[in-house]
Amino acid sequence: MRRTGTTRRGALTATGALTVGALLSGCGSDADDTGGGRKGSAHGGARTAADGTSSVRTEKVLRTSASRTTASLLAGYEHVLEAHPSTATALVPLRDAVRAHLKAITPGKAQALGTARSRATGPAAAVKELAAAERGAADTYTALLLEAPGELARLLASVAAACSAHAYLLTELAKETPA
Repeated sequence: MRRTGTTRRGALTATGALTVGALLSGCGSDADDTGGGRKGSAHGGARTAADGTSSVRTEKVLRTSASRTTASLLAGYEHVLEAHPSTATALVPLRDAVRAHLKAITPGKAQALGTARSRATGPAAAVKELAAAERGAADTYTALLLEAPGELARLLASVAAACSAHAYLLTELAKETPA
């Protein structure tokens, strides 16, 4: 039996990175004073309501963007699994995690999968493309974090960390996969 290349040290490092990402995303305070220093005033209440409406709209736009990214990534996994069934043992758990991310990002409605076509001719190249797609998705989620409200920011940070871990695992898998 061949070693997968994932060591206990590597797994602990990835777990530590996920934990740090989750902790850092939760460092902000959701109880910021949005009333301009005058709690309870009518002006502060109107401002809070407007901010709440804007926040809901912003969250909807951010979730839509993150959903598109995740659906595209999931479509990439589906295409590689269909084109290269020999990779199924390693890719199915990662694909299932991406499917769970899609469900968490888009609660209540199913996002249609995008179309992803791999240019790779062999399984190793296809796995490398998936690793690059995971890195791109992590970058997208990280960029969305800057505008996201509390809970969504924490979710996006978690998904971005998972994508980074997936990219690492896929990179290692590509090294071991026959061309």
